[in-house]
Amino acid sequence: MAVQKLRSGVIGRIARLIDFRIDERLRDLNGRVNELEHATADHRRRLDGAVRGVEHARGDLRWTRAELDRLIPSVAAQEAQLEDLRESLSLPAHADKPELAEARSLIQEIQRQHAQIRVRLAGIARYEDRLRRIEDRQRDTIEQAQ
Repeated sequence: MAVQKLRSGVIGRIARLIDFRIDERLRDLNGRVNELEHATADHRRRLDGAVRGVEHARGDLRWTRAELDRLIPSVAAQEAQLEDLRESLSLPAHADKPELAEARSLIQEIQRQHAQIRVRLAGIARYEDRLRRIEDRQRDTIEQAQ
C-alpha cells in the first residue's frame, strides 16, 4: 500500500510538471500568435494604403497618357507643316516681297507653336518624373515597414 501511495504521488507530480510545462508553452505560443495577428493587421493596413497610392498614381499616369496622346497629333501636324514650309522655301522663290514676308511670319508662328508644345511636353515629363519619385518613395516605405 505504501508503495502504491508513493507511486501515485510520483505519477501525480510528474503529471502536474508535464501539465505546467504544456501550459507554459501554450502561453508562449498564444503570445506569439497574438503578436503575429497584430503584425498581420498592420501589414494589411499598410498594404491597403500602398494599393490606394498606386491606384492614385495609375490614375495620374492615365491622365498624363491621355494628354500625351492628345498632344502627339498636334506635334506631328506641326512638324508636317514645318517640313512643307522648308520644302517650299528650298524652291527658287518667284514670289514678291509680301508673299515672302507672309511665309516668314508663318514659319515664325509654327516655330512659336512648336516651342509651346515642347514646353508642354517638358512639363509632362517633369510630372511623370515626380510620379515616379513618389512611387519609389512609397515602395521604399513599404519595404522598410516589412
